[in-house]
Amino acid sequence: MTGEGYSPAVIRKVVRQGGKVSFAEASADLRELCGLTISPTHVQRLTERVGREWAGLRDRDVAAFRAGQLAVACRNRRPAAAVMLDGGRLQTRAADAGRGVTAPVWRESKTASVESLHSRVATEDPRPEPPRRLLDRPQVARLATEMKAARGAGPAATRAAERPARRQRRRDERRPRKRVRTVLATLQDSEAFGWQVAAEVQRRGLHQAARKACVCDGQKYNWTIWAMHLGVWGFIPILDFLHLVVYLYAAASAAEGKGSEAAWLLYEGWLRQAWAGDVAALLRSLKEVGRRVGRPPEKAQDDDRRKAVWEAIGYVENNKDKMDYPRYRKLGLPVSSAGVESTIKQVNRRVKGSEKFWLAGGGEALLQVRAAYLSEDGREDRYWAEPRPRGRAVGAGRLGRKP
Repeated sequence: MTGEGYSPAVIRKVVRQGGKVSFAEASADLRELCGLTISPTHVQRLTERVGREWAGLRDRDVAAFRAGQLAVACRNRRPAAAVMLDGGRLQTRAADAGRGVTAPVWRESKTASVESLHSRVATEDPRPEPPRRLLDRPQVARLATEMKAARGAGPAATRAAERPARRQRRRDERRPRKRVRTVLATLQDSEAFGWQVAAEVQRRGLHQAARKACVCDGQKYNWTIWAMHLGVWGFIPILDFLHLVVYLYAAASAAEGKGSEAAWLLYEGWLRQAWAGDVAALLRSLKEVGRRVGRPPEKAQDDDRRKAVWEAIGYVENNKDKMDYPRYRKLGLPVSSAGVESTIKQVNRRVKGSEKFWLAGGGEALLQVRAAYLSEDGREDRYWAEPRPRGRAVGAGRLGRKP
């Protein structure tokens, strides 16, 4: 029994629900499905307490790693691995300000999907043609809109995009396939996040894989994490192709007019050059268009078409050493960070919302709960199976079974 008078099995149900839906919904679900009368406030306290314990276990691994004492916890039997990095968003509010929302601010949450992969090395490019969905006008337009709006697609748009993706997966069996994913998520800064990623890679033994990739967008701190922690293990830095597509599509639309035939033809040419790894030709073409439209002023508005073109030029220029996509495909490595994009959507469903405001500590705790239950290495089973003293999260007699 825990300090609250409930078995770990019951507390596990509380925390699982509290990490999936709002605390009020979790309280109602537990009452209806389990006959447990637990107030939303107590669900929150229990969930955040366990989240803080998971954060402590994570920090313990980081400390051991930095001291050179972190053991490899499992033998990696897969020949390939990938670390995918990206950011989500949530709102925090000021602490010690009483009830209500004081000083709300949007903050970035950093997320990593750490994956073992099954893939094969090929002597020829196994996918010399771009994916069909990137040559489909409605899908590309929707992709650009969704990614610019922080992945805010509605259900109808999601359903429309699923059918072509399933057909493509059946046809293309030579692409890398995820085997086991573990998830990291935090509100801490990029330096702390980098150590967390490195510790997780070593803990899982993925640094020993023969072929390794770090796939992410062009955020500077992502490549800093790669250079400091992953490059020394031989992880190949790869610019996420989907983020590149959004820049190219925006530049073509700005140069020739959104929705026009000329814009689509320009985008398709750039897409094929990028997919083929012909970065020199891509940059030449982009710069020709840049010269034609002219440079934007220093404080150009977001709707200034010159701004989109030169942002694409800068994006390619800054990441051209991470765009050898035919080589990456021959090595059986992913060229898209879709795995972490999907993970962020699952995290954001719980923590992101216009009416959700977290204290920083509570937000960090909830991120740990979500990360634990999204990980596929059985860490939540191990946590609940291990006996450990559990402190009281609520007052005595505050939890009770439904009569």
